[in-house]
Amino acid sequence: MDSQFSDPAPNIDPEQTQPVRKRPAWIGFAWEIIQTLIMAVVLYFLIDTVVGRVRVENVSMQPTLHEGEFILVNKLAYRLGDFDRGDIIVFHHDAMEDYIKRVVGLPGDQIEVRDEHVFINGQLMDEHYIAAPPLYTGAWEVPEGHVFVLGDNRNQSSDSHNWGYVPVGTVVGRALIVYWPFEELQVLNQVPGVSAANS
Repeated sequence: MDSQFSDPAPNIDPEQTQPVRKRPAWIGFAWEIIQTLIMAVVLYFLIDTVVGRVRVENVSMQPTLHEGEFILVNKLAYRLGDFDRGDIIVFHHDAMEDYIKRVVGLPGDQIEVRDEHVFINGQLMDEHYIAAPPLYTGAWEVPEGHVFVLGDNRNQSSDSHNWGYVPVGTVVGRALIVYWPFEELQVLNQVPGVSAANS
């Protein structure tokens, strides 16, 4: 039976061996920071597609919203659901600014303002949230693809009674919550004014 022999291990001079080079610690630290920043940017844009942040700039929604408050807006609200009367929405009014108003009329609704009250399809709206009764009058029929909006501060608001209907395609989303100042924190629920079907 043949025997197999292996060559003896060569003698290695420790002084002639090359040490394994380690990556400097600062490179690992810098890479961790870069990864964290990338993750933060990705998360920011993901969240920004779902939730918006808006600052109230005027008095048109008093007493519900006040100038200087910050609110969160659900940008997916009307991609996943429908408008309801009473929703507070944010929409692009022109290229320069967004508006915050309350949805009063849905497509097909007959809106009438008379005797300091708002009527939808002939029925009186219960508007306990407004600053004062409207002092103007008018009648409107909301076209398809649009909503009719009014500010809660009826007599100090530029809204649908001045310039008409809001195309649903310009709506950013539905207001969710006042988050700043913290002492004014509140959830902004829809306030149904009329539950009757269109006449």
